[in-house]
Amino acid sequence: MKSFYKKLTYVQVKDLLAIFQFLIALPFSVILKLYFRYRKDELWLICEKEEEARDNGYVFFKYIRENHPDIKVFYAINMKSVDYKKLSAYRNIIKYGGLIHWIYYLAASKNISSHKDGKPNAAVCYLLEVYGILKNTRIFLQHGITLNDSEWLYYKNTKMRLFICGAYPEYLYVKDRFGYPNENVQYLGFPRFDELHDQLPNKKQIVFMPTWRNWLGLKTKNSYTFDDVSDFKETEYYQRCNELINNEKIIKFLEEKNITMYFFPHRNMQIYIDYFQSSSTNVIIANSDEYDIQEMLKNSALMITDYSSVSIDFAYMKKPVIYYQFDIEKFRKGHLGEGYFDYKRDGFGPVCTKIDSIYNEIINSYEESFQMNEAYKEKHKHFFKLYDKYNCARIFEAIKSI
Repeated sequence: MKSFYKKLTYVQVKDLLAIFQFLIALPFSVILKLYFRYRKDELWLICEKEEEARDNGYVFFKYIRENHPDIKVFYAINMKSVDYKKLSAYRNIIKYGGLIHWIYYLAASKNISSHKDGKPNAAVCYLLEVYGILKNTRIFLQHGITLNDSEWLYYKNTKMRLFICGAYPEYLYVKDRFGYPNENVQYLGFPRFDELHDQLPNKKQIVFMPTWRNWLGLKTKNSYTFDDVSDFKETEYYQRCNELINNEKIIKFLEEKNITMYFFPHRNMQIYIDYFQSSSTNVIIANSDEYDIQEMLKNSALMITDYSSVSIDFAYMKKPVIYYQFDIEKFRKGHLGEGYFDYKRDGFGPVCTKIDSIYNEIINSYEESFQMNEAYKEKHKHFFKLYDKYNCARIFEAIKSI
């Protein structure tokens, strides 16, 4: 009960307004559900974040529309999103968070999302679902491979009917630790992995893609225990990232070899994107409204990251990764606890804590033509026991069978 009251403290005005939307939508959803039952048909609803169609949800939606047009599947997105145009050719698009979204969410036989909060209103739907008020079939495609101990994804906090895993060790870890019934966790691969085969990277392009920090992305009183969050430029995250994109030796190498490095922070850190600048035109500060993360991953020849699960997508394509972990202790205390994945033991590239080491590893990778070395390829075989273009097909059959 204490946990329930604690969660109530996070409720905002928009969440209270969503309660009225829910109440208005409820009778219409009952009628719609009865209609589909009468037709012996199903309604599937897919989404990602409100503004996005560029992840597992989008790829899976495309797959269904192109390969199973008989399925009544809809995609929810903010109509003002830059990604909306990508969806228009597939039709069946509804306004994210609107009344129709609520009606379809309540009526759908399958609610599918790449994010736990992929629903008309995260707070209200959480209370409806986790406390047993609303019974529905929810499928979690995931946004990234789960590498760390993420309590917010435990079964008691989601009640997901199907948790899709994209890697074999991840599957074993989630199944063992997260408390789901055995049949609720399946290793099927990620939809977007279908599009990561046969890619020819641009060897004149590398990407620096650090993940977010909970204490910076979601400022609370506790944030000050990790950084002076009153001034972003005083934070270690800013200083170390800014140091890398302005390092003289790295910039000299980029300019001499005519290589472009894109600095592409996590979506939750994009609010700080204007703080970053580089002295070189060979370093591009990438705004997520202008650049698609999946295209960035496909096109780049080398990735520098810290703890981001995007490194797994990169490694899936058998491309080299460098981990820049300048705040590991702080990250573990303030963001995510360690899970099954040890970066030094299990990672797909060297772990560095200093800029000079990053520079040396960039040079080494360049001299090896940006190829993943054999030791990491061996890890790849164990990590990705499923390595093919049938991820969407497997997921589709699994969802149909529920």
